[in-house]
Amino acid sequence: MDYTMWLVVVIVTLALGFDFINGFHDTANAIATSVSTRALTPRRAIILASSMNLIGALMFTGVAKTIGGKITDPFKLEHGLTVVIATLIAAIVWNLITWWFGIPSSSSHAIIGALAGAAIASEGWSGINYSGFSTILKWLILSPIIAFALGFCLMFILKYIFAKSSPHQVNKVFRYGQVVTAAFQSFTHGTNDAQKAMGIITMALVAANIQDTLDIPLWVKLSAAIAMALGTSVGGWKIIKTMGTKIFKIQPINGFTADFASATVILSATLAHFPVSTTHAITSSILGVGSAKKFSDVKWNMAGRIVMTWVITIPVVGVLAMLVYYVLSLFLH
Repeated sequence: MDYTMWLVVVIVTLALGFDFINGFHDTANAIATSVSTRALTPRRAIILASSMNLIGALMFTGVAKTIGGKITDPFKLEHGLTVVIATLIAAIVWNLITWWFGIPSSSSHAIIGALAGAAIASEGWSGINYSGFSTILKWLILSPIIAFALGFCLMFILKYIFAKSSPHQVNKVFRYGQVVTAAFQSFTHGTNDAQKAMGIITMALVAANIQDTLDIPLWVKLSAAIAMALGTSVGGWKIIKTMGTKIFKIQPINGFTADFASATVILSATLAHFPVSTTHAITSSILGVGSAKKFSDVKWNMAGRIVMTWVITIPVVGVLAMLVYYVLSLFLH
């Protein structure tokens, strides 16, 4: 096996590791509300989320092509394999740090920021495809705003509809509904998040001249989907606690509404071929639902901490990826 192939093997291993970590890091987002309201036991929630993540990951490839070709041009990178390795190391380190502290950070922001930073380190500012990158940033910014607004509006409507109903009966009905929305949420997570690793691996294959298009090979789709599902089976209980209890006290009707709102936004982005942060969409929809329920019940200090993490992720991980690239270049170039 020659030197280039060894680097490709390292990249595939790192990318699947990123997907695995993404699975247990972000799975918490998909099932936090259903577990916190006891609509699902943790074990059943994990099984459901793993299965639906796997199905979702196998169904689409548009986001993968966006990741592989819209942030930087893999056909023009002089040291494309080093760029990809630096990207994955930086994103994995950030995901593990935020997971350890139980902060629902975004794997999407991490991989996008890291790829941009590594590309700049390699090629200078000309390494960025500004048109594609700016469009991705717009989706990353707009998606949580839309999820907040949709969650708020749906909760406001449901509050009005069930204003005179027994809270016990309402929550009993929506507890069953949460099983459906948890499945929907997990499915959409797979459709968007698993594709990021697919895009990175395909980008490496192009940089290594193994293939000359950004079409996603079947083995890449299968391996990324399985890695995501396996990571999902591990779960991230620290983040479940943050998402399910530390923003506001979630009832089944709230969890149902938040999951439906965020999953709708995520699926819309997937169909448009744009990566979004599933973490941001879910957290924002929970905040929107909580605000519609009772504004003062939302723990805005925790929300502020989460938003701060969102804001700093892209620049911090970008700088980290640049540093990793410079270190790697001492040995690989």
